[in-house]
Amino acid sequence: MTLAEILYPSCALFLDFDGTMVDIAPQPNAVEVPQPLLGVLQDLNDYLQGAVAIISGRPIAQIDEFLHPLKLAVGGVHGAERRDADGRLHLLNTHPLDHVEEAACTLAAEHPGLLVEAKRGSLALHYRQRPELEDLCLLAMQKAVEESPGITLLRGKMVAEAKPGGASKGRAIEDFLGEAPFAGRTPVFIGDDVTDEVGFSTVQRLGGMGIKIGDGHSVAWRRVADPRTLRRELEAAVAARMTRNP
Repeated sequence: MTLAEILYPSCALFLDFDGTMVDIAPQPNAVEVPQPLLGVLQDLNDYLQGAVAIISGRPIAQIDEFLHPLKLAVGGVHGAERRDADGRLHLLNTHPLDHVEEAACTLAAEHPGLLVEAKRGSLALHYRQRPELEDLCLLAMQKAVEESPGITLLRGKMVAEAKPGGASKGRAIEDFLGEAPFAGRTPVFIGDDVTDEVGFSTVQRLGGMGIKIGDGHSVAWRRVADPRTLRRELEAAVAARMTRNP
């Protein structure tokens, strides 16, 4: 089944960013957004009457910067912050991250190539440049998180992230589905990472579809090979729908 067949006007579309719409870069700030993607996202948002949202581990401000001038609904920092379709900002309660930050920064100072990224209510330790340090990074972050009330550890692709315990991509999707223009629609979520699995489970529990980008075990019902293939499918879906609905 192609995306053109999946994306009916009654759908709500939720999209991860890194590794899904864009290729993963060596550093978070080195991501490149293909210019045609902006037009495709705008067309999809128009076609679905505003029911398109980005669901990402990145802060909302970073998503806006990468997609400028496009400004979509966004669930950022794994749902710790969320901007609805009307532009209203919803923030989850956060907890102190001092202990986690100290542990991550100490490790990064000892091992060049590690990157500490602080966000609102969250802190990520990236080890993409030093994959051999994965076990060390995970152990240090897990220990610090266990000593930090209200915080949980989330593992992603070459990253360990401490985040608020109540935040998840699944919760962000459910919150969107409780309000216009997403309410009453069939949800489709497209992602690539283990952090997206809860989103796949959520939309499929609600009668929608999860779509996994790339290899690896997943609960998602459909797969797409890579971000480039997804961009082509999104372009084809837009073209097909515009042809049918001039």
